[in-house]
Amino acid sequence: MTPRNGTGHIYWYESIDSTNLEVRRRIAELDNLSVIAARFQTAGRGQGSHTWISPEDENLTFTVLLRFANGGISPLPAQDVVRITQMATLAIFDFLKEEGIVSRIKWPNDIWVGDRKICGMLIENILDGSFVFGSIVGIGLNLNQKEFDPSLPNPVSLSQLTGRQYPVEETLQRVYENICRQAVLLDTPDGRCELEKRFSQHLFHLDRSRQEQLSSAIEDFEANR
Repeated sequence: MTPRNGTGHIYWYESIDSTNLEVRRRIAELDNLSVIAARFQTAGRGQGSHTWISPEDENLTFTVLLRFANGGISPLPAQDVVRITQMATLAIFDFLKEEGIVSRIKWPNDIWVGDRKICGMLIENILDGSFVFGSIVGIGLNLNQKEFDPSLPNPVSLSQLTGRQYPVEETLQRVYENICRQAVLLDTPDGRCELEKRFSQHLFHLDRSRQEQLSSAIEDFEANR
């Protein structure tokens, strides 16, 4: 399907296999901070072999392309690749804060509200020697979904938390603006230090038994789909 142009560098698809895969297919033609967004993904992807399932036009499923050097963000040493994760998670954290939601970052790149997951990410980095050439930042944010598969361990949506309905395209534009503001910080050592400091302030790790319990529940869900 031919993409429908949105505001700025946002390209919307009605249906697609995976926004991350589409960015890979179009990587030669997309500018820095371009976004591929889909109302529905037929093969959405999560961490590892996990899938990301979202009803049509209820949530945000999109991927941002970051380019480094040659018209993009300043060259990023490979040793600082974690700053990309920090940038993306803090952008979502700040958006949720604007909505009055106190969230926290579960290592490495999930966003939780209390003990429930509202956002997940799949970040695929492309290295060129000792520098990052590009980054494909896939984000799934539960926006308007009211009902989830009961076998999923701990999902929640923004609408469930606030009681409001969110226009999908307008909300993505707001999230995108947060991403652009955070991406600027990747340009300088001081900016990267700021990302690290804020990320550490809002980061938590699950203890081993809780992580194993959560992983087992996700694997059971995947096996029974």
